[in-house]
Amino acid sequence: MEAITIEVSKGRFDSAKEARRAGEVPMVYYAKEVEPIQFTANYQDFRRAYRKAGKSTIITLVDETNEEYPVIVHEVQYGPVSDEIIHVDLKAIKKGQKIQTEIPLVFVGESAAVRELGGTLMHSKDKVAIECLPKDLPHEIEVDISPLTDFHASLTVGDIKVSEEIAILDAEDISIATVIAPRTEEEPVEAAESEAAAEEGATAEGGEEKKEGSAEGGEGSE
Repeated sequence: MEAITIEVSKGRFDSAKEARRAGEVPMVYYAKEVEPIQFTANYQDFRRAYRKAGKSTIITLVDETNEEYPVIVHEVQYGPVSDEIIHVDLKAIKKGQKIQTEIPLVFVGESAAVRELGGTLMHSKDKVAIECLPKDLPHEIEVDISPLTDFHASLTVGDIKVSEEIAILDAEDISIATVIAPRTEEEPVEAAESEAAAEEGATAEGGEEKKEGSAEGGEGSE
């Protein structure tokens, strides 16, 4: 994947609100043994970079002095009304130091249970936590669904294939994908029969109540 860089500024605005009014995104850079650094970047520049990188690809910040800060996006906050980005937390990347982050899963291949049996692929997990060196950081991880040959098969975290340089931190027995059987035509009929039976029961109860009411009325008339 091509390198992603954005230009940033330090100390250009007195407040986050002022930065946002100027079309900038306030960002905080976090690194070990270093005081957090306040950055701002052009809103559209950051939005485009984040769209490409997500939280799994390194972005290089370049400040006014041309100093570079390799980072990954840790958290993005959105406005509750506008749904626009209002704040970003960045995690520093240091050469030679392992990092932990979450990587998206991309399901590839064909499942016989889907193709031949008409099932529907269901995935219960769309990303996994990993640890690796910055140079080995994948943008995404592909998961082959061809082992899903019937409705009893499933894939777990332990089935994910990655290089030796990458450690998956999630438990191996966590389910990530399965195929569910298509709904049969009998199901709606059974449901309709159940509803009809319930209505008949209600009608019968209503009839008995009426009879009891009539009997009580007769006793009173005597």
